[in-house]
Amino acid sequence: MLSALISVLSYLATILSTVVIVQFVLSLLLAFNVVSLSNNIVSSIWDALNMILNPFLKPIRKIMPDTGMIDFSPMVLLIGLNVIITLLGGLERQMYLAGM
Repeated sequence: MLSALISVLSYLATILSTVVIVQFVLSLLLAFNVVSLSNNIVSSIWDALNMILNPFLKPIRKIMPDTGMIDFSPMVLLIGLNVIITLLGGLERQMYLAGM
């Protein structure tokens, strides 16, 4: 049962990492005027991504120093999520080897 919970948490962390990368790519497309927020679909996707990620990025932004135009909080979130995924994977392997 605990192994299933660890697997679910690992998958959720992986999905959240993917959402961070999608938001980053979309922000680059917006910055280089490849797509525009005046397009309703792009605007809806951008708003949805921000609503998903803001609860995770807001605490990181409060802790980090102001770096001007560059926001490093998504990178910090990705690193943290990768650490969590690695720790959960190690815990799951350890439980498997212990026969739980």
